[in-house]
Amino acid sequence: MILPFLEMECWTLLCQPAVAMGISVFILAGLLVHCVFLVSIFDIYFSSPLVHGMTPQQTPLPPPAKRLVLFVADGLRADSLYKLNSNSTPPAPYLRSILENNGSWGISHTRVPTESRPGHVALIAGFYEDVSAVAKGWKENPVEFDSVFNESKYTWSWGSPDILPMFAKGATGDHVYTFCYTAESEDFGAQDAAELDMWVFDHVKSFFNSSRSNQTLFSALNEEKVVLFLHLLGIDTNGHAHRPNSREYKENIKKVDEGIKEIALMIDNFYGNDGKTAFILTSDHGMTDWGTHGAGHPSETLTPLIVWGAGVNYPQRVSSQKFEDNLLKEWKLENLKRLDVNQADVAPLMASLIGVPFPLNSVGTLPLEYLNNSAHFKAESMFTNAVQIVEQFKVKMSQKRETTLSFLFTPFKPLSDSEQINYLKKARLYIQQQKYDEAVFSFFYRSTLTLGLLVFAGWPVITQLWAQAKTNASIWTLLCVLLAIFPLMPVVGREPNIPLVIATGLLTLLISCFSLASLCKTKNKYRNKEDLKVYFYQMLSIALSTYVVSSTHDSLKNKQGLPLLNQIISWMTLVSSSVLPLLSSTFLIQRLFSILLSLMSTYLLLSTGYEALFPLVLSGLMFVWINMEQEALQRYGLSLKPKLAVFNFTYTTDITQFRQLHLDDVRRSFFFVFFIVTAFFGTGNIASVNSFDPASVYCFLTVFSPFMMGSLLLLKVVIPFVLVSCAFEAIQVTTQLSSKRYSKCYISASVRVSNLFCKNSELPNLNLSLKTKANQTRNPAQTKPSRSHCYFYLLLRFWFLFNDFYKLRNSFCTVK
Repeated sequence: MILPFLEMECWTLLCQPAVAMGISVFILAGLLVHCVFLVSIFDIYFSSPLVHGMTPQQTPLPPPAKRLVLFVADGLRADSLYKLNSNSTPPAPYLRSILENNGSWGISHTRVPTESRPGHVALIAGFYEDVSAVAKGWKENPVEFDSVFNESKYTWSWGSPDILPMFAKGATGDHVYTFCYTAESEDFGAQDAAELDMWVFDHVKSFFNSSRSNQTLFSALNEEKVVLFLHLLGIDTNGHAHRPNSREYKENIKKVDEGIKEIALMIDNFYGNDGKTAFILTSDHGMTDWGTHGAGHPSETLTPLIVWGAGVNYPQRVSSQKFEDNLLKEWKLENLKRLDVNQADVAPLMASLIGVPFPLNSVGTLPLEYLNNSAHFKAESMFTNAVQIVEQFKVKMSQKRETTLSFLFTPFKPLSDSEQINYLKKARLYIQQQKYDEAVFSFFYRSTLTLGLLVFAGWPVITQLWAQAKTNASIWTLLCVLLAIFPLMPVVGREPNIPLVIATGLLTLLISCFSLASLCKTKNKYRNKEDLKVYFYQMLSIALSTYVVSSTHDSLKNKQGLPLLNQIISWMTLVSSSVLPLLSSTFLIQRLFSILLSLMSTYLLLSTGYEALFPLVLSGLMFVWINMEQEALQRYGLSLKPKLAVFNFTYTTDITQFRQLHLDDVRRSFFFVFFIVTAFFGTGNIASVNSFDPASVYCFLTVFSPFMMGSLLLLKVVIPFVLVSCAFEAIQVTTQLSSKRYSKCYISASVRVSNLFCKNSELPNLNLSLKTKANQTRNPAQTKPSRSHCYFYLLLRFWFLFNDFYKLRNSFCTVK
């Protein structure tokens, strides 16, 4: 609440003396304020919560296992593993037999963002997302952290180069070893992504076979506190490429099940069936039916957890059990006790099984029901877990005390130094006395935009513009209603519709032909051959984009990969789309239409369904908005209503023609901000910035590349921004109001919108919340802005920042 108040006061102080100050001083002051707010967002929301300096805590009793094997099936949903096939056979027979006869099972509840890096960090290090990892593209953590791997004697890992190096990099000493396939192997267009998992299984077998002739390796493998980590990415890759209900996804699960069976038998034989090996199978995140992950839908947050081997409880038979999700009956598991955990609880479970110190930054709670050990061991393990968390509290409180003014710092009394000592002494006394039981203690609805657009549709009637310009008013109302449909549609990616994308490309070509024919009929002074060439190239670009979308889809569907020619055309189209508008005519309507054609060619390549129509409808509304604002000025007698068709941006502006600020200009500014919000959230492209569909970038690349894919998806989000901003620039110059005066209006409007994205307590949450008790009480997204809101706020800030200094939007309208 403090930031919005300060922002209002700052702008009040800056705007009042703006008339007296020179324009340069005003711009510099605006830059300074915007920079302060930009830095504040990163300081508040993108700083690491991790602390250092804690003392490692380890259970003093001997552990039940000497070694641990961790299988992480990336992207495996709980229902995909537990639910029986249509013929009543299990999708993974070996794992089904384990949970029915040999081990314990349950659901591991993940947290938003349901992505690979934070999921693996939660599993292996015991803490949830560190937002400072945005500086590394979410591929690794910029702040060093402790993990079960780091605390182990030796860890060997096999799998993806995007995951394994993250844990080896921060490890102390040379005891965490990684074996990775190449990054190019992670190709969404590959024939069979299950080969990634086969690579892991084959290399693990080869590794153990080679140890028999390598005494050093053989001795290391027979040490205690050893971890073997198998990262299995094939299921996730097939889920993205073919969807979780596809044959490829289900067959990959079966291959993983067979591979785990072979590895488990091989390891047991290698160690002479000594009964000292613990096994864990889980997943970092699930996946939606449409092949994405990142948000908080149950299909993304419910992941399987099966634990068996040394120190693990056998299946517990029960007559009945209740869970809010009512999945047990569907899975035919209602008589086997289900033991649910939070994802970070897996880290202390692994540490307890092999007797290593709990990871220093772990916030997980040891799930005692998974352990098959004495009450004394459980009590000591829980005590160690509690002390490890208290150690973090001490360091964090000390840091807070040092960075806070003494009269503002208020210690947390229930955990004061004296209370901590009392709690720990009491718990230790109970353990010594063998009293072990006493020792252990708003989703953002996009439909809101629909309501706003429907209100906008009635604007001509309310202001009596209907009688003055019936044609434009009718088109305005129609386009507002059409645009209002998009926020009601499913999030992009759920229902891919390539034929609709192709139809949009053909529709764009048809509109271009009509526009070109109209241009050819105009007088020579309004066109030249160079302009016609540019339009022809842009139409050709639209045609090529349409072809590439169709061709690429067919090629990937037939598992033939991304054609090189298509990839070259896509990248050339992307580059040319930023150049061709600058070469087009500088007459207002022609320049704006040129911008639309160039951006549409790129947008088509990044579309997978109905969202391809969005910029076309939005641009149509923007063209009508420009005309309607001319009608509005005419109604108030504030303009001579210049002919838009002959308005040229290269003409020198007569500052004597600038008019005074009018109440209608405030309305225009709010229209602009609302359209910006609609451009951002209208299609659900960024309903969750985490939950993107990689299919959107398949025309450009299919090999996993977070930075490149993220950049392309950000471009897709920005394109509607550009269309709205260019239209607003056109309105600004054609309504004869100076940028300086207009800036006061849209600054005020942006402040109102920005305030919404700064409030913690009142901020709507973009991420779907899971309706289980665990997520209702522990979901961190309920207490702070979602990442999507922060990104939108930052993008809006950057937009106004650049507008104040460079007036970048003019570059599309004045360069020739």
